[in-house]
Amino acid sequence: MLGYLSHTRVLRLAGLFTWVMVGLPLVYSQYEALLRRGGGVDAWALWLFAAYLAFGAGYFWLTRGLRNGGHSRWYDRVMLVLLTASALGVSYLSGSGLGSILMMVAAGVIPWMLPVRGGVIWLLLSQLAVLPVYYLILRMPLFEALMQSLLYGGFSMFIFVTSLVARQQTDAREEQRRLNTELRATRVLLAESARVNERTRISRELHDLLGHHLTALSLNLEVAGHLTDGQAQEHVHQAHTLAKLLLTDVREAVSQLRDSGAIDLAAALRPLTEQVPSLDIHLDIDEPLSVEDPERAHVLLRCTQEIITNAVRHAGARNLWIKVRREPPGIVVLEAHDDGVGADGIVVGNGLRGMRERLQQCGGELQIETRRGQGFRLRASVPGVPVLMLTAVIEGVR
Repeated sequence: MLGYLSHTRVLRLAGLFTWVMVGLPLVYSQYEALLRRGGGVDAWALWLFAAYLAFGAGYFWLTRGLRNGGHSRWYDRVMLVLLTASALGVSYLSGSGLGSILMMVAAGVIPWMLPVRGGVIWLLLSQLAVLPVYYLILRMPLFEALMQSLLYGGFSMFIFVTSLVARQQTDAREEQRRLNTELRATRVLLAESARVNERTRISRELHDLLGHHLTALSLNLEVAGHLTDGQAQEHVHQAHTLAKLLLTDVREAVSQLRDSGAIDLAAALRPLTEQVPSLDIHLDIDEPLSVEDPERAHVLLRCTQEIITNAVRHAGARNLWIKVRREPPGIVVLEAHDDGVGADGIVVGNGLRGMRERLQQCGGELQIETRRGQGFRLRASVPGVPVLMLTAVIEGVR
């Protein structure tokens, strides 16, 4: 059965199983104490089980989205503090080393919350915090109490490294998925560009070669019509009429080839929206939707890609709606909006800076607005091509 579960799911279930196993000696010890007292519930026992249940609830909360790359939001780190405090509370209230075992369980989530150096320091300090339990309550010699804490610290470090490897594998898998998505979208765009270029080349050859010769043929037939008479002149006029009709057909064919040589933007954008973890993308594109300039189509592709990346990495969104439609008078407008927590100021990173540079190269512009509690809003425009409106609404929590 475990073969069908992801490694992050197995890590979560293993931690919950260990938490349940720690509860068995707690229940047994408190049951014995209840028999010795002859009845009555001790207030310390209530606090003990409250700390134990708080640890389970905190661990369940923190491991809810490990497959999505962990948590970096402030309230998740506050929950990590409460998780550590509840594990220490179990040790001090029960007068045992069970809290150290719970610390080992907590070591599995630390790599998803903190950088490696900070996680190691957090891990060692939390295990050393149980030292007074061994020395003062269990009456161990100081050296033995220290060795006991370091022993649990070594076990916790092993779990920490195992979880760190799982985190790195998750990040590598997400990066591979993102690169594959970009490759598929770029491949579609290149195929569309190659199709447009081939149509343009064929139309140019028809216009320059066949059209030129047909024009010369028509002129020569017109001259021949003036130089002949009788039945020969009638055949020359017929040939002249057919030559003009053929020239008209060639011009219409050239026009159709040029008019149908636009890039299908919908086919290029769809691969970006498929199989994005932790994000449901609802794509709505008017059909047909095409862009004649491959360079501008590439800019729109990269802007859409950056919107999706920001929604996953920074906004913590759960849903992303993308709507694409045409509007006059011949500009491309891209609007994005999310209902995340927003920010007091705009911090332009490499992604947004790259979007602005791409748009400026096409004569476009980028506008960004954000306020705390009102999410993030973006508007980009590119002139000179059929109008495109891209509205992205991101639902989720940053």
